[in-house]
Amino acid sequence: MEASRGSGRAIVTAVLLVLFWATGCTAESRLGEIRLPPNFRIAAYAEVPNARSMTLGKKGTLFVGTRKGEVYAVLPGDTADGSHRVVTIARGLHTPNGVAFRDGALYVAEISRILRYDGIESRLTDPPEPVVVNDSFPKDEHHGWKFIRFGPDGMLYIPVGAPCNVCERADPRYASILRMRPDGTEAEIFATGVRNTVGFDWHPGTKELWFTDNGRDGLGDNLPPDELNRAPRKGLHFGFPHMHGKDVPDPEFGARGDRGSFTPPERELPAHVASLGMRFYAGSMFPPEYRNRIYIAEHGSWDRSTPIGYRITSVRLSGNRAAGYDVFAEGWLQGKEAWGRPVDVQELPDGSLLVSDDKAGMIYRISYRVP
Repeated sequence: MEASRGSGRAIVTAVLLVLFWATGCTAESRLGEIRLPPNFRIAAYAEVPNARSMTLGKKGTLFVGTRKGEVYAVLPGDTADGSHRVVTIARGLHTPNGVAFRDGALYVAEISRILRYDGIESRLTDPPEPVVVNDSFPKDEHHGWKFIRFGPDGMLYIPVGAPCNVCERADPRYASILRMRPDGTEAEIFATGVRNTVGFDWHPGTKELWFTDNGRDGLGDNLPPDELNRAPRKGLHFGFPHMHGKDVPDPEFGARGDRGSFTPPERELPAHVASLGMRFYAGSMFPPEYRNRIYIAEHGSWDRSTPIGYRITSVRLSGNRAAGYDVFAEGWLQGKEAWGRPVDVQELPDGSLLVSDDKAGMIYRISYRVP
Protein backbone atom coordinates (compact mmCIF):
# COMPACT_ATOMS: atom_id res chain seq x y z
CA MET A 1 0.00 0.00 0.00
CA GLU A 2 2.78 2.46 0.92
CA ALA A 3 4.60 1.77 -2.35
CA SER A 4 1.37 2.40 -4.23
CA ARG A 5 0.92 5.74 -2.48
CA GLY A 6 4.49 6.69 -3.31
CA SER A 7 3.98 5.81 -6.96
CA GLY A 8 0.79 7.88 -6.99
CA ARG A 9 2.58 10.93 -5.58
CA ALA A 10 5.36 10.50 -8.14
CA ILE A 11 2.83 10.40 -10.97
CA VAL A 12 1.05 13.53 -9.70
CA THR A 13 4.37 15.36 -9.39
CA ALA A 14 5.37 14.34 -12.89
CA VAL A 15 2.02 15.51 -14.29
CA LEU A 16 2.36 18.88 -12.55
CA LEU A 17 5.87 19.34 -13.87
CA VAL A 18 4.73 18.54 -17.41
CA LEU A 19 1.82 20.98 -17.11
CA PHE A 20 4.13 23.73 -15.81
CA TRP A 21 6.68 23.05 -18.56
CA ALA A 22 3.92 23.20 -21.18
CA THR A 23 2.60 26.50 -19.77
CA GLY A 24 6.07 28.04 -19.82
CA CYS A 25 6.71 26.88 -23.37
CA THR A 26 3.34 28.28 -24.45
CA ALA A 27 4.12 31.65 -22.88
CA GLU A 28 7.53 31.79 -24.53
CA SER A 29 6.03 30.99 -27.91
CA ARG A 30 3.54 33.87 -27.53
CA LEU A 31 6.05 36.59 -26.77
CA GLY A 32 5.69 37.79 -30.36
CA GLU A 33 2.24 39.06 -29.31
CA ILE A 34 3.75 41.57 -26.88
CA ARG A 35 3.76 45.09 -28.28
CA LEU A 36 6.63 47.37 -27.25
CA PRO A 37 8.00 50.72 -28.46
CA PRO A 38 10.39 50.53 -31.44
CA ASN A 39 13.71 48.72 -30.88
CA PHE A 40 12.64 47.21 -27.55
CA ARG A 41 12.52 43.43 -27.31
CA ILE A 42 11.16 40.94 -24.79
CA ALA A 43 12.59 37.48 -24.18
CA ALA A 44 12.14 34.64 -21.70
CA TYR A 45 14.54 34.90 -18.75
CA ALA A 46 13.44 32.02 -16.49
CA GLU A 47 10.54 29.67 -15.83
CA VAL A 48 9.40 30.25 -12.22
CA PRO A 49 6.04 28.84 -11.09
CA ASN A 50 3.70 31.57 -9.75
CA ALA A 51 6.46 34.20 -10.02
CA ARG A 52 5.51 37.25 -7.95
CA SER A 53 7.77 39.78 -6.18
CA MET A 54 11.46 40.03 -7.10
CA THR A 55 14.66 41.31 -5.51
CA LEU A 56 18.34 41.15 -6.46
CA GLY A 57 21.14 39.81 -4.30
CA LYS A 58 24.58 41.38 -4.13
CA LYS A 59 26.05 38.65 -6.39
CA GLY A 60 23.35 39.02 -9.02
CA THR A 61 21.00 36.29 -7.80
CA LEU A 62 17.35 37.06 -8.50
CA PHE A 63 15.08 35.99 -5.64
CA VAL A 64 11.40 35.41 -6.42
CA GLY A 65 8.48 35.09 -4.01
CA THR A 66 5.18 33.36 -4.70
CA ARG A 67 1.69 32.99 -3.26
CA LYS A 68 1.91 29.19 -3.39
CA GLY A 69 4.49 28.41 -0.67
CA GLU A 70 7.81 28.41 -2.49
CA VAL A 71 10.65 30.92 -2.80
CA TYR A 72 13.04 30.62 -5.73
CA ALA A 73 16.47 31.84 -6.75
CA VAL A 74 17.34 32.50 -10.39
CA LEU A 75 21.08 32.19 -10.88
CA PRO A 76 22.94 34.77 -12.97
CA GLY A 77 24.19 33.39 -16.27
CA ASP A 78 27.19 34.12 -18.41
CA THR A 79 24.95 36.32 -20.56
CA ALA A 80 21.64 38.07 -19.91
CA ASP A 81 19.95 36.22 -22.77
CA GLY A 82 18.55 32.71 -22.59
CA SER A 83 16.86 30.72 -19.87
CA HIS A 84 18.54 30.88 -16.46
CA ARG A 85 18.85 28.11 -13.90
CA VAL A 86 16.30 28.15 -11.08
CA VAL A 87 16.68 26.60 -7.62
CA THR A 88 14.17 26.34 -4.79
CA ILE A 89 15.11 28.19 -1.59
CA ALA A 90 12.08 27.29 0.52
CA ARG A 91 8.89 25.24 0.40
CA GLY A 92 5.72 25.05 2.47
CA LEU A 93 5.67 28.69 3.55
CA HIS A 94 2.47 30.66 4.09
CA THR A 95 2.07 32.80 0.96
CA PRO A 96 5.68 34.06 0.80
CA ASN A 97 4.93 36.84 -1.68
CA GLY A 98 7.47 39.42 -0.49
CA VAL A 99 11.25 39.23 -0.78
CA ALA A 100 13.96 41.76 0.10
CA PHE A 101 17.75 41.57 0.33
CA ARG A 102 20.14 43.28 2.75
CA ASP A 103 23.65 42.57 4.12
CA GLY A 104 23.86 39.14 2.50
CA ALA A 105 20.49 37.99 3.86
CA LEU A 106 17.20 37.27 2.13
CA TYR A 107 14.09 38.52 3.93
CA VAL A 108 10.83 36.73 3.11
CA ALA A 109 7.35 37.97 4.04
CA GLU A 110 4.66 35.44 4.85
CA ILE A 111 1.13 36.43 5.87
CA SER A 112 1.93 37.04 9.54
CA ARG A 113 5.70 36.95 9.87
CA ILE A 114 9.02 37.99 8.34
CA LEU A 115 11.80 35.41 7.94
CA ARG A 116 15.51 35.93 7.25
CA TYR A 117 17.88 33.55 5.43
CA ASP A 118 21.43 34.55 6.33
CA GLY A 119 24.33 34.19 3.87
CA ILE A 120 21.90 32.90 1.30
CA GLU A 121 23.91 33.51 -1.88
CA SER A 122 26.65 31.15 -0.71
CA ARG A 123 24.07 28.48 0.25
CA LEU A 124 21.60 28.42 -2.61
CA THR A 125 21.60 24.63 -2.87
CA ASP A 126 21.68 24.13 0.91
CA PRO A 127 19.68 27.02 2.40
CA PRO A 128 20.03 27.71 6.13
CA GLU A 129 17.13 27.44 8.55
CA PRO A 130 15.37 30.80 8.56
CA VAL A 131 15.47 33.21 11.48
CA VAL A 132 12.07 34.55 12.54
CA VAL A 133 12.50 38.33 12.49
CA ASN A 134 8.96 39.30 13.48
CA ASP A 135 5.83 37.14 13.79
CA SER A 136 3.36 39.67 15.16
CA PHE A 137 1.50 40.67 11.98
CA PRO A 138 -2.22 39.99 11.50
CA LYS A 139 -3.12 36.54 10.19
CA ASP A 140 -5.91 37.57 7.80
CA GLU A 141 -5.71 35.94 4.37
CA HIS A 142 -7.68 38.69 2.62
CA HIS A 143 -5.05 41.12 1.28
CA GLY A 144 -2.63 39.46 3.68
CA TRP A 145 0.16 38.76 1.16
CA LYS A 146 2.94 41.30 1.41
CA PHE A 147 5.42 43.17 -0.76
CA ILE A 148 8.48 44.22 1.29
CA ARG A 149 11.45 46.43 0.58
CA PHE A 150 14.23 48.25 2.41
CA GLY A 151 14.07 52.02 2.26
CA PRO A 152 16.92 54.55 2.08
CA ASP A 153 16.62 54.88 5.87
CA GLY A 154 17.62 51.23 6.33
CA MET A 155 14.15 50.27 7.57
CA LEU A 156 12.12 47.39 6.19
CA TYR A 157 8.75 48.57 4.87
CA ILE A 158 5.82 46.15 5.18
CA PRO A 159 2.20 46.77 4.15
CA VAL A 160 -0.82 45.34 5.95
CA GLY A 161 -3.78 45.34 3.59
CA ALA A 162 -7.41 45.88 4.53
CA PRO A 163 -8.87 42.46 5.48
CA CYS A 164 -11.92 43.10 3.27
CA ASN A 165 -13.16 44.87 0.17
CA VAL A 166 -13.99 47.98 2.19
CA CYS A 167 -14.22 48.23 5.99
CA GLU A 168 -12.83 49.87 9.11
CA ARG A 169 -11.00 47.97 11.85
CA ALA A 170 -9.95 49.01 15.34
CA ASP A 171 -6.40 47.77 14.82
CA PRO A 172 -4.62 50.76 13.20
CA ARG A 173 -2.17 48.47 11.40
CA TYR A 174 -4.83 47.45 8.89
CA ALA A 175 -4.80 49.42 5.61
CA SER A 176 -1.35 50.82 6.33
CA ILE A 177 2.33 50.66 5.51
CA LEU A 178 4.55 49.77 8.47
CA ARG A 179 8.30 49.94 8.86
CA MET A 180 10.72 48.34 11.29
CA ARG A 181 14.41 47.83 11.85
CA PRO A 182 16.06 44.86 10.10
CA ASP A 183 16.05 42.93 13.39
CA GLY A 184 12.26 43.29 13.70
CA THR A 185 12.25 45.90 16.46
CA GLU A 186 10.76 49.39 16.63
CA ALA A 187 7.88 48.63 14.29
CA GLU A 188 5.75 51.68 13.55
CA ILE A 189 3.05 52.88 11.18
CA PHE A 190 4.43 55.00 8.35
CA ALA A 191 1.27 55.64 6.28
CA THR A 192 -2.45 54.94 6.75
CA GLY A 193 -5.54 54.84 4.55
CA VAL A 194 -3.81 52.43 2.13
CA ARG A 195 -6.24 49.69 1.03
CA ASN A 196 -3.76 47.25 -0.49
CA THR A 197 -0.35 48.12 -1.88
CA VAL A 198 1.72 45.37 -3.49
CA GLY A 199 4.48 47.59 -4.83
CA PHE A 200 6.53 50.60 -3.79
CA ASP A 201 9.84 52.33 -4.42
CA TRP A 202 11.73 55.49 -3.48
CA HIS A 203 12.42 58.42 -5.79
CA PRO A 204 16.17 58.23 -6.51
CA GLY A 205 16.59 61.98 -6.01
CA THR A 206 14.22 63.00 -3.23
CA LYS A 207 14.15 59.59 -1.45
CA GLU A 208 10.39 59.94 -1.05
CA LEU A 209 8.24 56.80 -0.97
CA TRP A 210 5.88 56.20 -3.90
CA PHE A 211 3.44 53.28 -3.96
CA THR A 212 0.59 51.76 -5.94
CA ASP A 213 -2.75 51.08 -4.27
CA ASN A 214 -5.62 48.90 -5.51
CA GLY A 215 -9.08 50.50 -5.45
CA ARG A 216 -12.13 48.82 -3.95
CA ASP A 217 -14.55 46.63 -5.90
CA GLY A 218 -18.30 46.94 -6.30
CA LEU A 219 -18.68 50.48 -7.68
CA GLY A 220 -18.90 49.50 -11.35
CA ASP A 221 -16.50 49.13 -14.25
CA ASN A 222 -14.96 52.60 -14.06
CA LEU A 223 -14.84 53.45 -10.36
CA PRO A 224 -12.88 53.91 -8.27
CA PRO A 225 -9.44 54.50 -9.81
CA ASP A 226 -6.35 52.64 -8.77
CA GLU A 227 -3.76 55.00 -7.33
CA LEU A 228 -0.12 55.97 -7.56
CA ASN A 229 0.69 57.73 -4.30
CA ARG A 230 3.60 59.79 -2.97
CA ALA A 231 4.45 59.86 0.74
CA PRO A 232 7.09 62.55 1.39
CA ARG A 233 6.90 62.02 5.14
CA LYS A 234 5.54 59.76 7.86
CA GLY A 235 2.01 60.16 9.15
CA LEU A 236 -0.05 60.84 6.01
CA HIS A 237 -3.52 59.34 5.47
CA PHE A 238 -4.38 58.32 1.89
CA GLY A 239 -8.16 58.17 2.24
CA PHE A 240 -9.26 54.54 2.57
CA PRO A 241 -12.01 53.62 3.40
CA HIS A 242 -13.56 57.10 3.29
CA MET A 243 -12.25 58.48 0.00
CA HIS A 244 -11.09 56.73 -3.18
CA GLY A 245 -8.92 58.44 -5.76
CA LYS A 246 -9.05 62.23 -5.59
CA ASP A 247 -12.80 62.74 -5.19
CA VAL A 248 -14.80 59.50 -4.95
CA PRO A 249 -16.42 59.28 -1.50
CA ASP A 250 -17.23 55.77 -0.35
CA PRO A 251 -21.00 55.09 -0.28
CA GLU A 252 -20.79 53.64 3.22
CA PHE A 253 -17.79 55.31 4.86
CA GLY A 254 -17.48 58.58 2.94
CA ALA A 255 -19.31 60.72 5.52
CA ARG A 256 -17.15 59.56 8.42
CA GLY A 257 -13.79 60.95 7.42
CA ASP A 258 -12.27 64.42 7.37
CA ARG A 259 -11.87 64.91 3.63
CA GLY A 260 -9.44 67.79 4.08
CA SER A 261 -6.99 65.63 6.01
CA PHE A 262 -6.49 63.03 3.26
CA THR A 263 -3.54 63.05 0.86
CA PRO A 264 -4.80 62.66 -2.73
CA PRO A 265 -3.03 60.33 -5.14
CA GLU A 266 -0.15 61.65 -7.20
CA ARG A 267 -1.76 60.00 -10.20
CA GLU A 268 -5.09 58.25 -10.69
CA LEU A 269 -4.76 55.01 -12.66
CA PRO A 270 -7.57 53.26 -14.56
CA ALA A 271 -10.07 51.42 -12.38
CA HIS A 272 -9.43 47.70 -11.80
CA VAL A 273 -6.10 47.46 -13.61
CA ALA A 274 -4.69 45.97 -10.36
CA SER A 275 -1.49 48.02 -10.25
CA LEU A 276 1.10 45.97 -8.35
CA GLY A 277 4.90 46.14 -8.56
CA MET A 278 6.52 49.46 -9.51
CA ARG A 279 10.08 50.76 -9.86
CA PHE A 280 11.81 53.99 -10.73
CA TYR A 281 13.97 53.27 -13.74
CA ALA A 282 17.50 54.58 -13.08
CA GLY A 283 19.39 52.72 -15.81
CA SER A 284 20.98 53.91 -19.03
CA MET A 285 20.10 51.09 -21.48
CA PHE A 286 16.75 52.63 -22.42
CA PRO A 287 16.83 55.76 -24.61
CA PRO A 288 16.53 59.12 -22.80
CA GLU A 289 12.77 59.48 -23.26
CA TYR A 290 12.22 56.19 -21.39
CA ARG A 291 14.54 56.94 -18.47
CA ASN A 292 13.61 58.51 -15.14
CA ARG A 293 10.13 57.01 -15.33
CA ILE A 294 8.11 54.78 -13.05
CA TYR A 295 7.30 51.37 -14.56
CA ILE A 296 4.20 49.64 -13.19
CA ALA A 297 3.07 46.02 -13.53
CA GLU A 298 -0.71 45.94 -13.99
CA HIS A 299 -1.90 42.49 -13.02
CA GLY A 300 -5.29 42.93 -14.69
CA SER A 301 -8.95 43.10 -13.72
CA TRP A 302 -10.92 40.16 -12.41
CA ASP A 303 -14.39 41.72 -11.95
CA ARG A 304 -14.79 44.08 -14.90
CA SER A 305 -17.20 43.40 -17.80
CA THR A 306 -14.43 44.28 -20.27
CA PRO A 307 -11.00 43.23 -18.96
CA ILE A 308 -8.32 45.88 -18.53
CA GLY A 309 -4.68 45.86 -17.44
CA TYR A 310 -2.47 42.80 -18.04
CA ARG A 311 0.38 45.08 -19.16
CA ILE A 312 3.33 47.26 -18.17
CA THR A 313 2.68 50.99 -18.04
CA SER A 314 4.97 53.92 -17.32
CA VAL A 315 4.50 57.23 -15.56
CA ARG A 316 6.50 60.17 -16.89
CA LEU A 317 7.89 62.54 -14.29
CA SER A 318 8.43 66.27 -14.27
CA GLY A 319 10.73 66.95 -11.37
CA ASN A 320 9.12 65.15 -8.48
CA ARG A 321 5.59 65.03 -9.89
CA ALA A 322 3.73 62.63 -12.16
CA ALA A 323 3.31 64.28 -15.55
CA GLY A 324 1.95 61.56 -17.86
CA TYR A 325 0.90 57.92 -18.14
CA ASP A 326 1.57 55.59 -21.08
CA VAL A 327 1.31 51.91 -22.00
CA PHE A 328 4.80 50.46 -22.38
CA ALA A 329 4.25 46.72 -22.99
CA GLU A 330 0.96 44.97 -23.74
CA GLY A 331 -0.33 41.83 -25.40
CA TRP A 332 -0.79 39.43 -22.50
CA LEU A 333 -4.52 40.18 -22.87
CA GLN A 334 -5.99 39.02 -26.17
CA GLY A 335 -9.64 40.02 -26.47
CA LYS A 336 -11.22 38.92 -23.20
CA GLU A 337 -8.68 36.19 -22.46
CA ALA A 338 -5.30 36.70 -20.80
CA TRP A 339 -2.42 34.25 -21.15
CA GLY A 340 -0.20 36.18 -18.73
CA ARG A 341 -0.48 38.54 -15.75
CA PRO A 342 2.47 40.83 -14.90
CA VAL A 343 3.14 41.17 -11.17
CA ASP A 344 6.45 42.93 -10.56
CA VAL A 345 9.28 44.72 -12.37
CA GLN A 346 12.97 44.70 -11.47
CA GLU A 347 15.81 46.58 -13.12
CA LEU A 348 19.00 44.62 -13.77
CA PRO A 349 22.47 46.21 -13.48
CA ASP A 350 22.75 46.40 -17.28
CA GLY A 351 19.61 48.55 -17.43
CA SER A 352 17.25 45.91 -18.79
CA LEU A 353 13.92 45.34 -17.04
CA LEU A 354 12.62 42.03 -15.69
CA VAL A 355 8.89 41.30 -15.50
CA SER A 356 7.37 38.51 -13.42
CA ASP A 357 4.19 36.74 -14.53
CA ASP A 358 2.37 34.52 -12.03
CA LYS A 359 -0.18 33.16 -14.51
CA ALA A 360 2.34 31.92 -17.09
CA GLY A 361 4.98 31.10 -14.44
CA MET A 362 7.59 33.13 -16.26
CA ILE A 363 10.07 35.95 -15.87
CA TYR A 364 10.76 38.00 -18.97
CA ARG A 365 13.56 40.42 -19.80
CA ILE A 366 12.85 43.65 -21.69
CA SER A 367 15.88 45.23 -23.34
CA TYR A 368 16.65 47.94 -25.85
CA ARG A 369 18.82 47.49 -28.92
CA VAL A 370 20.32 50.55 -30.59
CA PRO A 371 19.07 50.57 -34.21
